Formats: sequence, C-alpha cells, structure tokens
Amino acid sequence: MRVILARHAETDWNTEGRYQGQTFDIPLSILGRTQAQAMASRLVSVPLARVFTSPLLRARQTAQMVLRKDTAELQTDAGLMEIAHGKWEGHLDADVCAEYPEIRRAWRETPHLVTLPEGESFAEVMARAWPAFCRACEGLGEEDSALIVSHDGANRAILCRVLGLSLERVWSFRQAPTCLNLLEGPDPEHLAVVRLNDATHLTPLFGEVVHRRL
Repeated sequence: MRVILARHAETDWNTEGRYQGQTFDIPLSILGRTQAQAMASRLVSVPLARVFTSPLLRARQTAQMVLRKDTAELQTDAGLMEIAHGKWEGHLDADVCAEYPEIRRAWRETPHLVTLPEGESFAEVMARAWPAFCRACEGLGEEDSALIVSHDGANRAILCRVLGLSLERVWSFRQAPTCLNLLEGPDPEHLAVVRLNDATHLTPLFGEVVHRRL
C-alpha cells in the first residue's frame, strides 16, 4: 500500500506564530488555499482509495481541495488532531517564551519529557495518532493509495514510529505546510519512507518552504 501523510496548509495563525492546537478551529488563509490547491494539482493523477483527515477545519479544508469525482469520500478521525497545546493555545510563541521559559526550552530540547500545561505530551499524541493512522490504512490493497491530512505534531509522532525514532528526536526533521510524506509497505508496521517533507509543489528543489510549526 501507499500512504501519503500530509500536513495541512497555512492559516493566518501559522503566519503570526500563534499556537493553534485543538481549541481554536482556524480556517486556511488565502495563502493556505493557494498551497492546498498546489498540493491538489500535484496529486491530480494519483488514484486515492481513501482520504482521512483530522476533524479540525484547517486539515479538512486542505483535504477537500484534493477530492475529485474518482476519489473516496473524506473521513475524519479525532486521533489525527494536532497536539493539545493547553494554556499556550491562542498565544504567540514570543509570549509563551516569556511566560513559560523553562517549559518552552525543555519542549524544544527534551520534547519526550514534557507535558504542555493543561495540554498533551508527545507520548499521548502517539497513543492516539498511531491507532488512527492504522485505522486509515486498514484494508488497503497492495496497489491502493490513501491520503491522510493531519498536523505538524501528529505527523511527527507518526513518522517517529515509522522511522523507529525515539520521541526525543521529534524535532529532527521538518514538516512544511502541505508537505507530502510518502510511505510504502505491506502494512503500517512495515512501511518504508520514500519521501519526507516533500513540498516541491511549493518550492524548487533545494529551496525550502518557510516552516511554521504551531
């Protein structure tokens, strides 16, 4: 099976550097819609047997851009939602750094040891995102392709599992807006990473889309 694990396109809050998490259901920005359309154009010739997405608006809007008459209906799974940023949600990263300097520093340096204030840890994200990923893959045939649209934090947890990395390494790769992570294999436990953070529909080879996590 082939699984395309994508990140949603940009919102205005991504541009501002504001934590979104789960509480605020922010739509795509004008730029984000352009990014999502570019991703859709990239995938226009790919037959999709299944399309799964986080229920959050920014992920659903991104996935809806890809839907065609020959594409399976969109399905949502709450397990694919972004990491809950808790008290940080709705706040600029600069303000979080000022108010929670030690936790913010630890989250970047030792992310596997941190639970965000009134939010989640990456271990908790893994505990819900990986089963959701497996549900999205269930029953796919050898030649079937599925699109899963999720978020920066959830994608990182899933990719760490696929790559056999500790969550300590969760920041060791990037997830640009509408990036495509192409995974192939017989089942979720035996996937090879064919492409990682591929956003060449937005930028030339060796260029880089501005990476705004949050």
